[in-house]
Amino acid sequence: MIIGFLVMHFIAGLILACLFQTAHVMETTEFPLLNSEGKIEESFAVHEMRTTTNYAPQSSLLSWYIGALNFQVEHYLFPDICHIHYKKFAPIVNEEFGIPYNVQPTFLRALMSHGRMLKALVR
Repeated sequence: MIIGFLVMHFIAGLILACLFQTAHVMETTEFPLLNSEGKIEESFAVHEMRTTTNYAPQSSLLSWYIGALNFQVEHYLFPDICHIHYKKFAPIVNEEFGIPYNVQPTFLRALMSHGRMLKALVR
């Protein structure tokens, strides 16, 4: 029972890490530094656009499985909107803000980019 408990927690932790970290630690995301007052100099929305990457926007199965958290940009910009609408908001957010909109076409490409970024951070 203890081995099953540990295996279950390992698998759950690995799934959660792969889902959440890929959106924030990727080659396309920026990592802004604080100013002399200890603050980020841009607005919340701009900061989220620069530091977050969506992945697998065309995968309805993945979106269903993870509650559309593959649309992290929209998740942060519209926290009070039901996640089933994130896919509809994505093209609007991409066009309207005039800020780089980071997206990886598949979950595998997102994981690969995440792995390359982790490797670069270790150096």
